[in-house]
This record gives sequence, C-alpha cells and structure tokens, in this order.
Amino acid sequence: MINLLLILPILGAILIAIFPSQKESNIPKKIALITSAIAFFISIIIGLNFDYQAVGLQESLSLDWLTFLGLNYTVGIDGLSLPLIILNCLIVTLTFYNGELDSKTLNKPKLYYILILLLTTCVNGALIAQNLLLFFIFYEIKLVPIYLLISIWGRDKRNYAATKYLLYTAFSGIFVLTGFLGLNFLTNANTFDMEMISSGVLPQAKQILLLLTIVIGFAIKIPIFPLHTWLPDAYTESSTPLSMLLGGVISKLGTYGLIRFGLQLFPDVWGDISPYLAILAVFSAIYGSLVAISQTDIKKMVAYASLAHINFVVLATAAGSSLSILGAICQMFAHGLIVALLFHLVGIIEAKTGTRELSELHGLMNPYRGLPFVGGLMIAAVMASAGIPGMIGFIGEFLSFQGSFSVFPIYTLVCLIATGLTAVYFVILLNRVFFGRMENKTGYLPKVESFERLPAVILAVMIIFFGLQPSFLTNLSVNTSSAISINVPSATAQSVAPQTALFQ
Repeated sequence: MINLLLILPILGAILIAIFPSQKESNIPKKIALITSAIAFFISIIIGLNFDYQAVGLQESLSLDWLTFLGLNYTVGIDGLSLPLIILNCLIVTLTFYNGELDSKTLNKPKLYYILILLLTTCVNGALIAQNLLLFFIFYEIKLVPIYLLISIWGRDKRNYAATKYLLYTAFSGIFVLTGFLGLNFLTNANTFDMEMISSGVLPQAKQILLLLTIVIGFAIKIPIFPLHTWLPDAYTESSTPLSMLLGGVISKLGTYGLIRFGLQLFPDVWGDISPYLAILAVFSAIYGSLVAISQTDIKKMVAYASLAHINFVVLATAAGSSLSILGAICQMFAHGLIVALLFHLVGIIEAKTGTRELSELHGLMNPYRGLPFVGGLMIAAVMASAGIPGMIGFIGEFLSFQGSFSVFPIYTLVCLIATGLTAVYFVILLNRVFFGRMENKTGYLPKVESFERLPAVILAVMIIFFGLQPSFLTNLSVNTSSAISINVPSATAQSVAPQTALFQ
C-alpha cells in the first residue's frame, strides 16, 4: 500500500498535465486536492494497520533494479518514517485546499500543482526508501520542484533565494552521496540496502570520517549553525503554501536522515561525535531564538523560531538514548504542525493587511475591524511552540529534554533557555500585532474566508488533540526508538570533557 503514496501524486500530476488548459478553470486544483486527500487517507489507513508492538520494517518490499550498481527498489516503514509520511500528506492536502494564492500562481496553476505533487512523491519516497541510493535519488530530485516553486511564485528576491537554496542543498547531497559511496566501497558491499550494509566491519577512524561526511550533509538540510544561511531567504521569499511545506515537512528530511543514516548506520562511533553535535545544536537553538527576537518581519521571525526548535531534535538525536529518539520523533511531528500553522497565519495576515512588518501592524485582535480569528489561533500556535502542557509541543520538548538530560545534562539545561526565549519573541509578536489600538486609517480589514480558516482549524485541532492524547503518536514510535538506540554505546563518558571545556 505504501507504493500508492508514490504512484498517486504522479498520476495526479499526469492528469493535470494532459487536461486542456483553461484560464478560469479550477479543475487542476480539484485534481490535486483529491489526489493528495486520497494519499492522506491511505497514510492514515497504514497508520491504523501499523503494528506498533512489532520491531522492524512493515509494508516492506524489495525488487531488483540496477543490481550492478547496488540500487534496488527496497522500501518499508517503521515508527520513524510513518509519522512524517502522515505529516507530509496532511500538509500537502491543506496547501492545495488553500489554493487561492496570488494572481501569479493562478496564471500558472497547472505547473504549480504538478510541481507540488512531484515534490510529494519525492518526500514520501525518501521516507520509505531503505536503499541508500534510492533515498539519495528522491532526496536530490526534490530540488527541482522546490527551486521552480521559489523562483516562479516567490517574492521580490525569489531568484536569489531559489539559487541559494539550490546550491546549499546540492552541497548537502554531495556530502550525503560521498558518505554512502564511501561506506559501500570500504565495506566491499555489493548493495546499498540498509539491512545488508554495516559499518561495524570498518576501523573506528574510517567510521568516524564517513559519519562526519553524512552528518555535514544533513546538517545543511536541517539546518545547523553555521550552515543555516539559506533558511531565512528561502522561507521568507517563498509563497505561503511552500513556506508551510519547507518548514513543516522538507526540513524534517535532514533530521530524519541524521537518525536513519547517521545514528542507525554508525552506532559504534556515534558517541565520538555526539558531544560536538550537541554543542552545535544548543548554539543553533540559542542563536535562532536571539535572532528571532530582533526581527521586524514576522515571517522571518517564524523562520528563525523554526531554526531554534528543529535543533531540539538534533540535541535529542545526539543523545542517542531510546527516550531521546522517541522525543526527537515527537518533536519533528510537533514542529511540523506548529510551523505550518504559524506560516499559514502569517500568510493570512500579509494577504489581508499587505504587510508583515511589526511596525505597521497594530490591534488586529479588534473584533470588528481586525482579524480576531487569526489572533486567537496565533495565540494557540504560540502556546504550542512554547511547550505549554496540553499542546503537542509540550510532549515533544519534554521527551527530548528528558531523554537528552541523562547524557548531556549541561547542554540540556542551556538549551532550555531557548524555550524561555520562545516566549519573548512570540510575546513581542502578539503584543505588537494583535493588541493595542488599531489605527483608524487601517479601516475594516477583509474577512478571513472559509478556505483560509479550515487549514488553520485542522492544524490547531491536531495540535491540541495530540497534546491531550500523545499516546497515539508515541505508541507508533516507541519500539522503533528502542531498536535504533539498542546498539548505541552510552555517550556519557565522551561528553564529560567537551561539556567541561565549553564552560570553563
């Protein structure tokens, strides 16, 4: 059934491509929406049929392809990939529903919907691939639709942002591929299938070199400081739907790859680099939070907030314990929902007011002339991002920090500062944008339409539901987390020296 997650979006793209072009027709949007909705329901069915008590891959399939290269069509899902697949299918469906973008998008709807459907297939393919080269193919092909989506439908600096994203992610792919090829060559393996390739036969020095290469590749994608400079440009210059996809889904391929192809493939030497990875994660979280405070563009503020919170996942992954990996998976899912909601609400604000500048926005909570619906949901999204109990952000951060504290207690405590700074920059946003006196010259802002409300409501409901019932999420991933961490030696001993040196 997981193959349908790859086939359906491609079939939808083909249908849109062959459908006669009509300027005023909304048929392409309907085809894209129906296709993505079906894919989402299939992902839910897979989740309902998922045996969370089992260990290992489910829905697995392996077919010979280019065997002389070691490239086979080997796919499967587990508790690490399934939540992200559901998240991807959900956010894509919501972006299609809210398809009333700007006039430029509506002038080229067929290409727009085709590109997002192809992007959906690439992300799903990367998440189910259990062959290193197969993953790399999906990981790299996604660059094409993202580049076009930014450069065609982005904002004023779209070409600069698209080119910068392309170059950074291309270098990410080069590092990842180098690590994969090196692992295959040095182990004399005849395949790139994960179940048949192991780094355990290599000397420690070679394992560390290959692991560092792969970690650098995924660090660019996450991103981790100082490899993050593509993020604010790509996020802020993209259209609202693409920002939701970039922050909510695409960035998770970096953290997913860090766990799947870093931690899982190199458990013996993970403890040798994990303290330094934890340092970078903590620094990135604090840096992202401080820069977010200084922003005057609310979309750029959300972009830097996303940078800060995704590095909570990196810290938990660096710890490598069963609980921290479970927390990392929950935090990835939580981060995707929250960031998608924030970018969606910022998009509504920009569409209704014509600006994203804090200095020009006041009193939008006004019940008669403002955007009270957006304000109410923005408060909910901010509370979730700050980790308030009862919201999904709490369970992700709690498990991540609890799991990493036993391995990196000092780093975890420092990283908690970033959660406190979350309240600072989001209180600034709420206070300046939604509260205070609304200027008379603003007049009556346009009402929020139903197609704008529904995606926000669905995301908000899911944020609250999984916050109140986190077991629906944790049950999917708990055994997978244990299986990944079981071969990882404790990093406690290795972490003592770097932590001590950092604060002396």
